[in-house]
Amino acid sequence: MKPIGPHTRGVYIIAVTPFTDQGDIDWGSVDSLVEFYIEKGVSGVTILGMMGEAQKLADTESTAFAKHFIERVGGRVPVIVGVSHAGIDNLVRLGKSVMDFGASGVMIAPAGGLKTETQIYDYFGTVFERLGPAVPVCFQDYPLGTGVNISVPALLRLVDDHPSFIMFKHEDWPGLRKLGQMRRACDGTARRRISILCGNGGLYLPQELQRGADGAMTGFAFPEMLVEVCKKFLDGRGEDAENLFDVYLPLVRHEQQIGIGLAIRKEILRRRGAIKSAAVRAPGPRLDREDNEELERLMRRLERRLSATGSRSPDIAA
Repeated sequence: MKPIGPHTRGVYIIAVTPFTDQGDIDWGSVDSLVEFYIEKGVSGVTILGMMGEAQKLADTESTAFAKHFIERVGGRVPVIVGVSHAGIDNLVRLGKSVMDFGASGVMIAPAGGLKTETQIYDYFGTVFERLGPAVPVCFQDYPLGTGVNISVPALLRLVDDHPSFIMFKHEDWPGLRKLGQMRRACDGTARRRISILCGNGGLYLPQELQRGADGAMTGFAFPEMLVEVCKKFLDGRGEDAENLFDVYLPLVRHEQQIGIGLAIRKEILRRRGAIKSAAVRAPGPRLDREDNEELERLMRRLERRLSATGSRSPDIAA
């Protein structure tokens, strides 16, 4: 597969990890999920992220999942693999394995417990050195999830010192100013360019694109919306992009409920035929009757709003 680079753009969808109702990896649903994402027009896929329940997988499961997923994609789009781990040896082992399988790069978040920017710098310095210069790295900046905060000057020091720092996943919250500062500093003129993709469930995607993001790296269960919004914006049709985003906003917001959002996302993907079960591996939430009725109302409302605007309704099953 082609490696990620400084001009990588578009939608790198964060993939869920499908499980059976008993909690095993559902390999059949892995295959159908790959086809679903590619059919919706994504530029690439990111697997084993936080919303992919990577922390609930055994090391052998992570390796097997990455190998199977990459083989199923078959080079049709790039695949980035999350390899974050509390132990650097485990991180490097998985990182090198997935690159051998054909990954286009790896995504790494700072390990929990790093309190100072010197600690963060030293940690990533070791990681970059151990992985080697041929492994493109996406730095995941998600303080809300990791508890680790890093400033723009510290990030730029890493960019300057480590050429394999290719992509920045912006998920600081609030963080639009930080995004803008990173884009201006890494624009190919002030210093070398890096790609910037954004997460946070897509909640702020129009504003992030306006601030200079190259696209999205998040897992919203209607990836075609993310694809179309990014395409319209990058084509200079920002107002059209925001109008489309507004139609989906209630579901974007609904998916971002702390504690239950992943269960909602998986249920939507199940209803759309991408996976067979909405199971979240234990410990994890399950939707009750009221949750499902509420989701049903929101999805039917989306259908009506898209129909009213003349847009094609998404495939929504009962």
